[in-house]
Amino acid sequence: MNSTAPQFPEISGYSITEQLYCGSRTAVYRAIRESQRLPVIIKVLQREYPQFGELVQFRNQYAISKNLPISGIVQPLSLEKFGNGYALIMADWGGISLEKYIKQQPLDLSDSLGIAIQLADILHELHQHRVIHKDVKPANILIHPESKQIKLIDFSIASVLPKENQEIQNPNTLEGTLAYLAPEQTGRMNRGIDYRSDFYALGVTLYQLLAGSLPFTADDPLELVHCHIAKTAKSISQVNNDVPEIVGAIVAKLMAKNAENRYQSALGLKYDLQQCLSRWKEIGSITEFPLGQKDLCDRFNIPEKLYGREQEVQTLLEAFERVAQGASEMMLVAGFSGIGKTAVVNEVHKPIVKQRGYFIKGKFDQFNRNIPFSAFLQAFRDLIGQLLSESDAQLQSWKVQILKALGDNAQVIIELIPELERVIGVQPPAPELFGTAAQNRFNLLFQKFIQVFTTPEHPLVMFVDDLQWADSASLNLIQELMSESKRGCLLLVGAYRDNEVFAAHPLMLTLNGMEKTGAIIHTITLEPLNLTSLNHLIADTLHAPLPVVQPLTELLIQKTQGNPFFATQFLKALYQDQLITFDQDAGHWQCDIVQVRDAALTSDVVELMVQQLQKLPTATQEILQLAACIGNQFDLNTLAVISQQSPTEVATTLWKALQEGFILPQSDLYKFYLEESQENQVTQNSSEETLSYRFLHDRVQQAAYSSIIEECKAPIHYRIGRLLLTHFSSDTYEERIFEIVGHLNLGSDVTSDSLELLELARLNLLAGRKAIDSTAYAAAIAYLNRGIEILPEDSWKTHYRLTLDLHHQRLDAAYLNTEFENLEAWGELVLQQATSIIDCIKVYETRIMALRSQGEFLQVVEIGLQVLKQLGVEFPSHPTPADIGAAYERSRQAWQGREPLSLLELPTMEDPQILAAMQILTKIVPSVYIALPALAPLLSFKQVELSIQYGNSPISIFSYAEYGFILSDIMGDISMGYEFGQLSLALLEKLQVASFKSRAYFLVSSFIRHWREPLHDVIPSLLEGYRSGLESGDWECVALNLLTYSHYQYWAGRELQGLATEMRAYRQAIEQVKQQATLLSHEVYLQAVLNLLEQVETPYKLQGEILDAEHLIPFLEKQNDLTGLFHTYLNQLCLYYLFEQNEQALQLASLLEKYSDASRGFFLSAICKYYDALIQVRCYADAEPEKQALILERITANQEQLKGWATYAPFNHEHRWQLIAAETYRVLDQKGEAIAHYDMAIASAQANR
Repeated sequence: MNSTAPQFPEISGYSITEQLYCGSRTAVYRAIRESQRLPVIIKVLQREYPQFGELVQFRNQYAISKNLPISGIVQPLSLEKFGNGYALIMADWGGISLEKYIKQQPLDLSDSLGIAIQLADILHELHQHRVIHKDVKPANILIHPESKQIKLIDFSIASVLPKENQEIQNPNTLEGTLAYLAPEQTGRMNRGIDYRSDFYALGVTLYQLLAGSLPFTADDPLELVHCHIAKTAKSISQVNNDVPEIVGAIVAKLMAKNAENRYQSALGLKYDLQQCLSRWKEIGSITEFPLGQKDLCDRFNIPEKLYGREQEVQTLLEAFERVAQGASEMMLVAGFSGIGKTAVVNEVHKPIVKQRGYFIKGKFDQFNRNIPFSAFLQAFRDLIGQLLSESDAQLQSWKVQILKALGDNAQVIIELIPELERVIGVQPPAPELFGTAAQNRFNLLFQKFIQVFTTPEHPLVMFVDDLQWADSASLNLIQELMSESKRGCLLLVGAYRDNEVFAAHPLMLTLNGMEKTGAIIHTITLEPLNLTSLNHLIADTLHAPLPVVQPLTELLIQKTQGNPFFATQFLKALYQDQLITFDQDAGHWQCDIVQVRDAALTSDVVELMVQQLQKLPTATQEILQLAACIGNQFDLNTLAVISQQSPTEVATTLWKALQEGFILPQSDLYKFYLEESQENQVTQNSSEETLSYRFLHDRVQQAAYSSIIEECKAPIHYRIGRLLLTHFSSDTYEERIFEIVGHLNLGSDVTSDSLELLELARLNLLAGRKAIDSTAYAAAIAYLNRGIEILPEDSWKTHYRLTLDLHHQRLDAAYLNTEFENLEAWGELVLQQATSIIDCIKVYETRIMALRSQGEFLQVVEIGLQVLKQLGVEFPSHPTPADIGAAYERSRQAWQGREPLSLLELPTMEDPQILAAMQILTKIVPSVYIALPALAPLLSFKQVELSIQYGNSPISIFSYAEYGFILSDIMGDISMGYEFGQLSLALLEKLQVASFKSRAYFLVSSFIRHWREPLHDVIPSLLEGYRSGLESGDWECVALNLLTYSHYQYWAGRELQGLATEMRAYRQAIEQVKQQATLLSHEVYLQAVLNLLEQVETPYKLQGEILDAEHLIPFLEKQNDLTGLFHTYLNQLCLYYLFEQNEQALQLASLLEKYSDASRGFFLSAICKYYDALIQVRCYADAEPEKQALILERITANQEQLKGWATYAPFNHEHRWQLIAAETYRVLDQKGEAIAHYDMAIASAQANR
């Protein structure tokens, strides 16, 4: 019988004899070191190409444990290079894992207590050496089968910092072993990780030894996290009644949720365990005794629990409960810096776990206010990080959902959050948009993106800190996110310093605006801690009675005014200055209040932090100054670049600041730099791994920054900017353009180098453009202004194009930011210096758009006509019918003898002057229709004429559509009008201008196609136009397409119940894009449908749950909304007719004629003729004889018009004119003709359903 020898890895210098463990990440072998014939244990990584984090952990366990003179750990012998990773060599001590041992050998109570006492000794020694193990569990505990000696192994995630802060991660990627994890290690407890986390893991281990099972078990990792942070384990005596209750109480104390309630020292724990063991051995039972009698802690630990904030926390938790049920709210937390806003917000972590929600956070920076959306970028990078840590299946699900929400425009969000590309992959460029269309698209996409993560299955809490420093683009985004029509399951928590805002502060103006639109906003205002709360904090810190510490509390209240951050830092300062000390003999803390008073400590928190920072090594202080210039958060690579040192040198210099808690690492990568070793080269493949830090608090950053000599700040910022600029490639520095330009602008006054200043002007132009693309218009203006300021005085002569581009972009930004007061002066500068009319067009375009948005339509027309004249295109100021006729003939002559579709083959328009003219023409069209409607046809004719003469441009798409409308409706040439409509769509398809699709579809489908095609065939394209408008940000056409789609469905005979449901949904969509006038018209049709469904009290009156026409009409008259009045009167007229209110219908028919121009080109033209004829027929019999002839004349005119249209589109109009004919014959008592025409109408209607 053949047997295959086991395959072991080959490690130079070692002979492997046995495999002890094989997991997904690591393997452990027993071996012999050949040079010494020494038995060893070898631990290696399983992956051929280990992740950087795995290499860091291997180095960490070697670096920490090799220097620990503790008998209770297994000392490593060496860390050797093995493949692309490491092999950790340890002495073979002969022990086996406790996990394995207890499966082979049951433990009695004495054994378990003996193991616990040894572990308490080991933890005491570790903690004395300031090491936190972080992964105590049976698998990491070795027991010698014979001697029963215990040793602790695996320091891969151990920490030598006094405290660590765990960021929120997917439970599967948390450091440690989930079943043994302390609540604070989950990142969801609002507490830091310290040495007491090891006590919790020890408690779970002892629970397992004594009860025979783990305290918490769950298949779902998130459920296990919830157990650790919120559920109490069954008492051990309930699971195993052989275990004395006092032993169970010790384990329960170790497993307390809050570290303050656990044992505070390993020696205190050891004492209680020894009491139990000795009594058990002596008498076979253990009577109860007070626990923790010897639990004295000489560590200065300020409790992290919240004092005096119970009501505020409850208010926040109640808000989350509402959000989890489907609400959407904004909760503001206001208060001074250091008052504890962040600590209160972080209390929401626990219920989020229960609801399987996501918590993400971002923070605005006082020194980086020029960077748009900075806090949102941080928050969504946080979210992407959480997504990337989920399983492949979950990640694929997120990818599908995100792509479904964002469609072809996903790149727009990737440009804001580049990390998203790691989830959804590389995306095609989004169609280029400008101005309000770009902003509309961005807002909608961001809402859709957020809605992916805001569902009852996983509500989203987004915490945005320091709103008082938010940029205007971020404030606008907050307003969009919280507008009343958005989906629920979003809790947006914003914190701000209420002492740094005022009534006219941008934040307060934004919040006021939001409340007016119905957004739900609650505010929690945090007050300073009162004497009682602060007294409790100090008493808990010093483990002393309340009366004893009250004098110190009174002094702190006087110095800190009850500010929690200031108070805790003040206490730390007293401890560091040895004004608070631990008396080992007496076993308690003491403080000489007289000495404290005499110490003359500062009453200013920033000054105090400066004093504390000054105790650090000089090199550390200097690095922190540079870090403060970067921001509240900073990364090691950037800091290395600007300090001109290696990352290792910088990390080593920062170590003291880490130990003192002034900065916090954002991941465990800092452990890589704990010490250098010869194996360093193995881990230099870490280009994608970035070690980030953040300052403990804004006040620490402020202190570090304020310690820079004032006159040195500008040169430092400028040097930082130059170093970043030269270090990063063009692709990378464009991603970081705001950061780089921010530093350079702060220090630009220190240089007089003309080339550097020109380069900086170009960089400001780049930053301004990117800010405009990001819809951050105020920031864009700031960048562009700075770029213009640093140009040389003769830049219009020496650097014309750069100067012109800066001024043009500034005009765009000013218009988009509604800074209309600056547009005139800034535009005049360009007009004075520009060398051609083409270079002046941007000035006129922005003026036209600004005036149009202010309702100055006549001024728009006047400016437009002046500019067009300069471009060689002239129009009469007051067109006559003869002018219109002549212009039409000229346009017709231009294409006479050609099929309109042949114009598709025209060359591309290239003449810049003609292109400018086309642009101005299309810009003024909407104002012309309002202020000078007689001019409108001339503009359309001219655009077609120019297109035929000079070639097609994208604007020709609209020109041909408008021309088709005029031919069909005004000139009565339906065939040619239809051909030009088809030309418009064909040119759209050829040029692939996605941003024009919505408007082109609206124009052609609303005004042209129905003259030649069945209305049923036209309707779907209006829905397509709506969808396209959503993608391109053309809100006006989004609403217009939906309105027309709905009423065309109505007139086409759609089943009403389904139509009502659909119209309600589209009502919300129109409301969302804020098109109020169109919304009102849409609501008129929806109310009419509800009337026909008899969901109202009086069906013939246009009033109900949606609107009341009697109230609406005066409003529309005041607004001079002729279109809205037309839709309202038409629907009321139809209801009067259908419910046989004949006299009222007849009166309204006469009134409707006054507004008939609003129906031009629409299918409504036919509907008006149709209902007018039916009403006249119905009133014929009761009319006086002399009026009957006039009525018949009017009926005949309507019928002939419909009959004429039916020759082009019988499927739309034939049954209508036949029904009118039948009705006419009926009232004329010509029954045979009437019956025949009724039959024809029925047959025609059925044939064209």
